Amino acid sequence: MAAAVPPGAVELPQLAENLLCRLQENFQALTEKLTLRNILFGAWVIFNFLLEEMGERINDLEKRVADLMTEAGVENSDEELGVKTFT
Repeated sequence: MAAAVPPGAVELPQLAENLLCRLQENFQALTEKLTLRNILFGAWVIFNFLLEEMGERINDLEKRVADLMTEAGVENSDEELGVKTFT
């Protein structure tokens, strides 16, 4: 007598392949999400650096304008000029 094939044994390879395909899809989606997150984080770091750099340049420009005004004999205070100082 031939050995009996257990119920579901024929579908088992197909189920295993389906499971592996789903795992592959999930892994790919997670990889894409992490890659995007890393790109966004890098952009955020660069943006913050540029904002700080721009703030420093604005502060330097305000100081130079104030120095030029002093040299020119203009004695207006920051409040009179409407200049906001950032620290």
